[in-house]
Parts: sequence; C-alpha cells; structure tokens
Amino acid sequence: MAEAEQQAGSSPEDEIPVPQSFAVPKKEINMVPDMGKWKRSQAYADYIGFILTLNEGVKGKKLTCEYKVSENIKKLVAVLDKLDLWIDETPPVDQPSRFGNKAFRIWYAKLDQEAENLVSPIIPDELKAAIPEVSVYLKEAVGNSTRIDYGTGHEAAFAAFLCCLCKIGVLRVDDQLSIVFKVFDRYLQVMRKLQKTYRMEPAGSQGVWGLDDFQFLPFIWGSSQLVDHPTLEPRHFVDEKSVNENHSDYMFLECIKFINEMKTGPFAEHSNQLWNISAVPTWSKVNQGLVRMYKAECLEKFPVIQHFKFGSLLSIQPVKP
Repeated sequence: MAEAEQQAGSSPEDEIPVPQSFAVPKKEINMVPDMGKWKRSQAYADYIGFILTLNEGVKGKKLTCEYKVSENIKKLVAVLDKLDLWIDETPPVDQPSRFGNKAFRIWYAKLDQEAENLVSPIIPDELKAAIPEVSVYLKEAVGNSTRIDYGTGHEAAFAAFLCCLCKIGVLRVDDQLSIVFKVFDRYLQVMRKLQKTYRMEPAGSQGVWGLDDFQFLPFIWGSSQLVDHPTLEPRHFVDEKSVNENHSDYMFLECIKFINEMKTGPFAEHSNQLWNISAVPTWSKVNQGLVRMYKAECLEKFPVIQHFKFGSLLSIQPVKP
C-alpha cells in the first residue's frame, strides 16, 4: 500500500483507485532478467509498502492486546477455519516415503475447486468481478501440490491476498492489528498443521543457513512487536523458558517455539541464522535487519519470485513517476 495510507484516518480505497476491470493474475517473471521488471513494478511498491505499514502498526503490541475485529476479518478467519477442518477430513495416506504425503494433493484439490466460493462472502456485491483475481492468491498461499512443498513464496502469496483485499477496500486501515494478529496468525496455525500433517518439504530452503524452513514475515512483524520491550531482549529467544512463558503474546516467539518442537539438537546448529540474530543488541536493530534480509533473500531472489502472479491489483506495470 502506498505510504500515503499511513496517514491517520485515510482508508485504502481513498488512496488507490479500484481498477475498472479485474484480471486473473498470471506469471510475468520467466527469466532472471525479468527481475528488474518486478523491482520497478507497482506490485513491488504496493507489496513492500503493505508489509512495512503492518510492521509499523504492530510495533510494541502484544497478540493478546485489545483491537477492533471487523465482520470481514471474522469472515477471513472462517475461511482459514474451513481449511483447517479439511485437513482433519483428509488424513495422511500410507506411503513409502516419509516426506511429501500425497494426501496433500487431495486437500489442495478441494481448495482449488472451492477457492472462489470461499472468497465470495468477503467481497461486496459491487466488487464480485474481483473474486477470480483475489482467489488466485489464496490458492497460491498454501504450498505446491506437485512438489508438496511450502516456502516464503507461498507466504508472500497470502500477504498479497490480504494486500488485494485492502486495495479493494474490504480491509481498512483500522483493521491493521487484526490483519496480523487475527488473520495472519490463524494462517500460520493452519500452515504449521499442513506442514506437520503432510510432512511438507521446505521450498527452496537454504537449510541451516536460511532464517527458517517455511516462514519469514512473522519474524519481521514479531520482532516489531518486541521493540522497546522492558525485559525481553533478542538474546532471550534462544532460552526455552522465556519462549514458553511469552510465546502467546509474541509472534516471533511462537515461531521459535514451533522450530523447537520440530527440530532436535543444539539451536545454534539447526537454526544458525536465528542464533546469530540473538546476538543483536536491540529488537529495533533485529527488525531493520530482517526487513533488509527479506528484500534480499526473498523478494529479490528469482526462485521465489518466478512463481508470483500479477493482475490488475498487483500490477507488473512500472510505478508511475
């Protein structure tokens, strides 16, 4: 979202005209040289603006703080609840390989078929033409059904889905906290359940040298939540007791808790990048560093962005001067 949206009282639909016609998003980044088009695009400016606006919005706030929950936020949570229910209805199948359970494909086929119906109740009647465009990002947000993997590109598709809903005015500026704390946090719960149930592979993981096998955004927003915390410092997140006592308030610590559950051995060995981050003196510095790292390691990496899709709401057209 444009920076102008950060002004108090302005709402997304005031800032960004809704397109007269919508377009089903498609791939535009086919070769490494195409990355220049992405970095100059309106989509890149809107996407990073959206991430940074939310980063600012959650600064210093707990997951358990009080915030407004609109009807559309409730409808979005209901969509994620439905995806969660489908996991229960689609148990893993017996197969020789431990990873990449093929039952994920059955689960995904249901989403592929139902995505537009799921999104429809969230979109007002006068914007129903946006449903095919917006629902593509929801389908892209849960992993790849061929490879049975999940990574930061899929996570970015979910953020793009939320960004599109802001651009058409379904979500508003005063929904910021609930976008992160209610919707995105619920999305993370469902993704963790998918990853565990179907033993999904990390997409394009850099292994121990990556930040995390699956997610990135909750570390950015989660570190912003902890800025100026009176007692918790970055060095505390490698201490299991601190994590267990505070994870329900902070997204960053929720992520660490999940890593601790999924991985064995010394933290410094299985999560070397995070271990290094724990030596940074302040959460503010951690947050700034993670934003830079996200741009460099996710948004500027061809293997991640080649799968991103562009329509009318997130356009490949260059930013207008």
